[in-house]
Amino acid sequence: MVSIVTANFDRSNVAPIRRERTEISVRPVEFAGGSTHGAYRARRRSRRRARNEPSSSIAKRVFDIAAASGALLFFAPLLIVIAVAIKLTSPGPVLFFQYRYGYRNRRFKIYKFRTMRADAGDVRGVRQTVQGDARVTPVGRFLRKTSLDEIPQLINVIKGDMSLVGPRPHVPGMLAAELPYEHLVPYYFQRHTARPGITGLAQVSGCRGSTAEFGPAVSRIDYDLVYIERWSLRMDIMIIIRTIRKEFLSGSGF
Repeated sequence: MVSIVTANFDRSNVAPIRRERTEISVRPVEFAGGSTHGAYRARRRSRRRARNEPSSSIAKRVFDIAAASGALLFFAPLLIVIAVAIKLTSPGPVLFFQYRYGYRNRRFKIYKFRTMRADAGDVRGVRQTVQGDARVTPVGRFLRKTSLDEIPQLINVIKGDMSLVGPRPHVPGMLAAELPYEHLVPYYFQRHTARPGITGLAQVSGCRGSTAEFGPAVSRIDYDLVYIERWSLRMDIMIIIRTIRKEFLSGSGF
């Protein structure tokens, strides 16, 4: 497979890297006119590569279901407390639903705790949340800061819409640097060759929050593709540990 970024990626100098990119990571098409033995070996290699991809790994799916189910049981008392706090402090539903891009561009309904006023939320998600956003409720501000608003997505993981780790799911039409993401980054849809995740390599690498600036917006997609190419179960575990330290314990969200 073609390497998509250099190991030491410099986010401050994204534009030249993007201009030089002429190929993106794709599985090569096998030559149909070869010998029977050669075709058989090629098919075996293709199957081995498929098993090593995050979207095809049985081990990753089993890990997702087991870990997400355990986490839901562990967080059950906290979920009840959060639901009551949301209901008592602002009118509207406890959960927020939104359609996002999923595996192979299929759209799915994502679950989150509602963190904004019900009359001011952006269902389409095109208008991103900014620092000090007036639409966010006091309870919602705490939930976003600690990323506790993301916990209901464990249900999406069990359903198979998402994985614990993967590219973060975007809303269709999401803007980056004032352009639709797919117009800004021509290889954007390659990130959808894996299930979206509650957390991902981009998020623990500092690419979280607003996509208003060109450099960080492109870097986020590049990190997503690096994750897909270099995926391993060990990488997933390390990203989850880094997420707990960076998001839940330090509270870097807004």
